[in-house]
Amino acid sequence: MLGVLSTQEALRAAKSKGLDLVEVNPKAVPPVCKIMDFGKFKYEEKKRENEAKTRQLHVELKEVKLRPKTDDHDLDVKARHIRRFLEAGNKVKVTCRFRGREITHPETAERQLVHFIEISRDIAIIEQGARMEGKTMTILLAPKPEIRARAAALVAKRAETLKKHDGEEKPAEADAEEDADDADDADDDEE
Repeated sequence: MLGVLSTQEALRAAKSKGLDLVEVNPKAVPPVCKIMDFGKFKYEEKKRENEAKTRQLHVELKEVKLRPKTDDHDLDVKARHIRRFLEAGNKVKVTCRFRGREITHPETAERQLVHFIEISRDIAIIEQGARMEGKTMTILLAPKPEIRARAAALVAKRAETLKKHDGEEKPAEADAEEDADDADDADDDEE
């Protein structure tokens, strides 16, 4: 805190220290300035922004498509996909597309969509109920806040371990995978 200085005095003080004079708040009377290494400041600011991006959970809209005649086993597979997407913190749009005369029985598709809602009720909230849009019926599911928070914590933990191992040796899991790959390669050589 040097107090109120003229611009020339402030520039002289900054040059004598080998630093830059940076205007922090131009709207204040008088304007507020800092003496700092501007290049280092910009570098650290960019580094903080990048770190914030890696910790951020990116919510995507995943889509699962089906038809009114989709078989039960296939519906079970699609239900597992929906649960996986929701647990990862993503929203899921379930679309049932009608062809030809199938549109005369929308209750079939509605039954399927209600089945997906029932299966994912413990981890999902319904953002949009069953709704017809042309030749398709759709619902939109979003993860519950606690599921989204768990996914965000997992992303932050993953970013932390990547940061920890950046520049160091690889984590033990990666070494184990490489050893397994090397063993497979050795078996292939013996044949």
